[in-house]
Amino acid sequence: MDRSRFIEFLIDSEVIRFGEFVTKSGRKTPYFIDFGRYSDGEKLSTLGKFYAEVVNENFPEVTLLFGPAYKGISLSIVTATKLYENYGKNVKVCYNRKEIKDHGEGGIIIGNISQEDKVVIVEDVITSGGSIRESIEILKSNGNPKVLGAVVSVNRMEKGEKEKPAVEEIESEFGIKVVSIVNVYHIIEFLRENRRFPKDMVRAMERHVLANL
Repeated sequence: MDRSRFIEFLIDSEVIRFGEFVTKSGRKTPYFIDFGRYSDGEKLSTLGKFYAEVVNENFPEVTLLFGPAYKGISLSIVTATKLYENYGKNVKVCYNRKEIKDHGEGGIIIGNISQEDKVVIVEDVITSGGSIRESIEILKSNGNPKVLGAVVSVNRMEKGEKEKPAVEEIESEFGIKVVSIVNVYHIIEFLRENRRFPKDMVRAMERHVLANL
């Protein structure tokens, strides 16, 4: 995996933004990974290639991709498409609703999960690990398949819910592997070497990472 190429893609797509933000976990941060900027076919196709490469390399036995609502929905679809196009792997796709549907097919899940499935959760970033935890609980209650792990684009390298690194917590608690395309240190190093990014912005990211280790 060419990490620099992915970071350039993040920057060129204006997916990584700098300023003052609050994450889903309630933490303040000087940068934000805005997946809403992947808003056209070309960007989504390129994103799917990166994800598919990581899934294929780390989870060759996968049979189903689970995309947590909402951002994980498009991620699971484009990743499955690229797994088929680039590697000849035809995996199933499944995702959840935010609210249980009481008509039509009903339930909280869209797609078909069986206990024999081997699942990879596809998410945008990992901060505290809360979304992956929620996904595992949803999967346990809907087919109870074997969860192999999770793939995210960026590991923010922050503490989880038990004050240990989030990836370490998730891997230890559930016995799965969490793989990121890049982590925040890779991004900081790239920004350091690229003069078009202000030094104070890079230092703010470094301070944030150190404060949340």
